[in-house]
Amino acid sequence: MKTVPKLGLPLVVLGFIALIFLFKSAVNIGYGEAGVVWNRFSGGTVTDKPALGEGFHIIAPWNKVYIYNVKQQEEFESGMRVLSSNGLEISLDVSVLYQPKIDVLGSLHQTKGEDYLNIVIVPEIRAVARSVIGRYTPEQLYSTKRDAIQNEIYEETKKKVEPQFVQINSVLVRDVTLPPSIKEAIQRKLTQEQEALEYEFRLEKAKQEAEKVRIEAEGKALANRILNASLTRNILLEKGIEATVKLAESNNSKVVVIGSGSEGLPIILGNQ
Repeated sequence: MKTVPKLGLPLVVLGFIALIFLFKSAVNIGYGEAGVVWNRFSGGTVTDKPALGEGFHIIAPWNKVYIYNVKQQEEFESGMRVLSSNGLEISLDVSVLYQPKIDVLGSLHQTKGEDYLNIVIVPEIRAVARSVIGRYTPEQLYSTKRDAIQNEIYEETKKKVEPQFVQINSVLVRDVTLPPSIKEAIQRKLTQEQEALEYEFRLEKAKQEAEKVRIEAEGKALANRILNASLTRNILLEKGIEATVKLAESNNSKVVVIGSGSEGLPIILGNQ
């Protein structure tokens, strides 16, 4: 009877230790996440194997798993101070859509760590934005070149960041804020250019209308010349005789014929 307690206590202790080991060995990785394994006794960060995917995993209790969000994320940089090509200070709002490359997540963890956003993405997007904006004038930034600037920032940021195990999906220029005086001057210039274009349009339209009237008048004059050339004295006499015959043959007319004119053509009068 005394042997039972002696055996029971070690079993309880062993069970408790086993629960601790199981608790430390169990890793649950949520949706849109991946885990990087760090082996305490066999080489540290695992870079030659895929990261742990979503779900429940068992690892050695002396190892550790670092969990990363591998979904697309957004970093918003507001009010970045940059200089245009002529040295004017401009405020820029930019969003970067990014995510870690899951197939090299171990290398990202080993070389940059969990704070890779502030180590890689933020410094690079700021440096690239300053470089790109410095190629353009405030007028270009405000009006015609917004899409080109956005694309340049994206391409150059991607080129610099992706070798560092981070994927850049998109760069969006949210806002470009110019000094008020510069903005007003640009707006005045754009308004004047628009008015000039509108005036040129009206002038061109007036020229087209005048040309249309001229062409119509020339057409009518040409038609009249052709008609006058074709209306000879004999033709007019023949047409008059034909008209008289048709009127004389009308059943509804009582005809009075009176000689008229130098050609003696009659006048047909009827009471109906």
